[in-house]
Amino acid sequence: MSLNCMPMPHPKSEVTELIHLFYDEPGQCGQLRAVDSSQVPWEYRRLLAHNEHMTVAMEAHHESLVNVEILESRQEKKSYARKILLRRQRDEAVVQFGILRICFDLLEDAVREEIQIGQRPLGRILVRHNVMRTVRLENLWHVEPGADLASLFGTSTKTITYGRTATIELGGEKAVEVLEIVSPEEKIYTGP
Repeated sequence: MSLNCMPMPHPKSEVTELIHLFYDEPGQCGQLRAVDSSQVPWEYRRLLAHNEHMTVAMEAHHESLVNVEILESRQEKKSYARKILLRRQRDEAVVQFGILRICFDLLEDAVREEIQIGQRPLGRILVRHNVMRTVRLENLWHVEPGADLASLFGTSTKTITYGRTATIELGGEKAVEVLEIVSPEEKIYTGP
C-alpha cells in the first residue's frame, strides 16, 4: 500500500486504506462500522466527537499526560505513517490505538524531525511548534477489535469500543489522516 497523500472519498474506503498501511488483513485490526454520534455512548462520544486533538482529550479525560509508543512506522519520499498506542504516564495503561499518515511536504523540517523521533504524540508536537492547523472529525466508528487490537488493549475480541477518523489541515490542505480507537472504558461484550 502506498503512502501517497491523496484525498479519500468514502468513509469505509478511507478507514480501510489507513488500516491497510499496517495490516494485510483488516480484520486483524477490527470490524468497523460507521455510526452517528447519537449511537455512541456518552463516555466515548465526549472523547471522540470533537474537532480537537485526541492527545488533549485523552489527557483531560484521564487526568494524566500520555506518552506515544510507536509500534510500526513506514516512510516514503513525501509521507510518513505510523501505528501507535497512547499510554497514560501515571501507570502506562493503554488508552488509545491509532494509525496516522502525514504529508511531510506541508511541515517544516523541525516538525518533521520531531515527529520521526517519536518521543511525543503528534498533537503535542503541533501545539508545541505553534503549527496553524484545523482538526476535522470525519467519521465515528463502532469497533469490534480483531485479534491484534484486542491483544493491544488486553481485551476480548467480543469487547466493543469506538473510534474516529479525522484529518488535520495545514493552510487549507489535508496534511494528516488519522484513525483513533479508544481503549474500552468498560467491558462491553457482544456475546459470550
